Amino acid sequence: MLDAFVAALFLQAGYNTALVTAGAAVLGASAGAIGAFMLLRKRSLVSDAISHATLPGLALAFIVMALATGDGRFMPGLLAGAALSAGLGLVAVEWITRRTRLTEDVAIGAVLSVFFGLGIVLLTVIQAMDTGRQAGISGFLLGSTAGMLRSEAEVIAVAATLTGLAIFVLRRPLTLVCFDQEYAATQGVNVRATDLATMALVLAVTVIGLKVAGLVLIVALTILPPVAARFWTNRVERMVLIAAAIGAVAAYLGAVVSSLGPGLPTGALIVLVSFAIFLFSLVFSPLRGLLAGQMTTLALRKRVHERQGLLALARDEPIYDPLTLKVLRRAGYIRADGAATLEGRSAALAATREEALWGLYRKLFPDQALNADYHGLTPINEALPPDVVRDLEQRCNLRAA
Repeated sequence: MLDAFVAALFLQAGYNTALVTAGAAVLGASAGAIGAFMLLRKRSLVSDAISHATLPGLALAFIVMALATGDGRFMPGLLAGAALSAGLGLVAVEWITRRTRLTEDVAIGAVLSVFFGLGIVLLTVIQAMDTGRQAGISGFLLGSTAGMLRSEAEVIAVAATLTGLAIFVLRRPLTLVCFDQEYAATQGVNVRATDLATMALVLAVTVIGLKVAGLVLIVALTILPPVAARFWTNRVERMVLIAAAIGAVAAYLGAVVSSLGPGLPTGALIVLVSFAIFLFSLVFSPLRGLLAGQMTTLALRKRVHERQGLLALARDEPIYDPLTLKVLRRAGYIRADGAATLEGRSAALAATREEALWGLYRKLFPDQALNADYHGLTPINEALPPDVVRDLEQRCNLRAA
C-alpha cells in the first residue's frame, strides 16, 4: 500500500492516474482562488446552491443521451446539462433575492432543496433504465476518480486550466468589487458584470469538479482553502495564491489516496485533507492562529505586570502580586528579596518619564490622544512621531526646571 501511495504521489502509477491527480490539482487551485473572492464577498454559500442545482441537469442530460445514443456517460454532455441546471438555479436565487423580501440564505435553501430533490428523483429513474451505462453515475454525488476515463480526465484538466486563467485575468475587478463597490464603479468597473462573472466562474468550477469531488462536497473545496488561507495573510493577492495552493494540495492528495482503492470516495478524501490543512492553519498560523493568539495574550499580560511593577518601584510602593514580582525578577529589575536593582531603578524612571510625556500629550492634544496607538505598553517613540516626542520632552524639561 505504501509503495502504491508513493508511486501515485510522484505520478508513477500510470498515465491515467497521473492525469487524474494533475487535473484534480488544477481544479483545486481554481476552486481555492475563486473561493477566496467569494469569501471576501461574503457569498460562499452561493456555491452550495449551485452545486446541488447541478444534479437535475446532470440526470436529464444522461437520460436524453441514453435514449438518443444508448450511452449517457458522454462527459461534455453531462457537464453541459449540469451547467444549464446550475445556471437556472443561480438565476432562481438571484430572482428570489431581488424580487421578494426573502434574504439570500433563504433563497439558497429553497433552490438547493428543490433542485436536489428533483435530481434524486431523476437518479431513481436512471437506475431503472435498461440502457445508458448508468453504472457509476452516482459517483457524481461524492466524487469518484477510480473509473474515470482518459477523455474525462482531459476535459476536466483543460476546463479547470481555462477557469484558472480567467480568474487570473479578472483578479483586479474581482478584488475591487469585494471591498468597495462604489470605488470600483468610479474606476470603470462594471459591478454587476463582475458579480455575474464571479458566479459564472464558481459555476464553472462546480460543474468541472462534479466527477472529482462530487456535487455534495465540491462546495467545501471553494470554502475550506480560502478560510485556511485567511489565517496566513492580510493581503488579497497572497490570500488568493495561498488558497489556490491549499486547494491544489488538498485535491492532489485526495485524488492520490482515492486511486489506491476502487471504493474510496474522492470528494470525501479531498474534504478531509482540506479540513486537516484548515486545522493546522487554525492552530499554528503566526498571524491569526490559536497558538499565536495565546502567545500574544501571554506577552501582553507580561507587559502589563512589568509596567505596573516599574511604576510601583518608581513610587516606592510595595508590590504584593506574585506574578508581577515574578516578571520583575526574571527581567532583572528586582532581587530575590524584592529590592530594586540599578537596572530596575533605571527602567522605573524611564516608565515614569513616559507616563509624564503621555499625560502631557493627552492634555495638549486630547482628540489626537484618543486615536493614538499607545496604552502604556509600548515605547512612546513608537506610538508618536519623533518631532512630537521631542516637543513633549522639551515642555517636560521646562516644567521640571
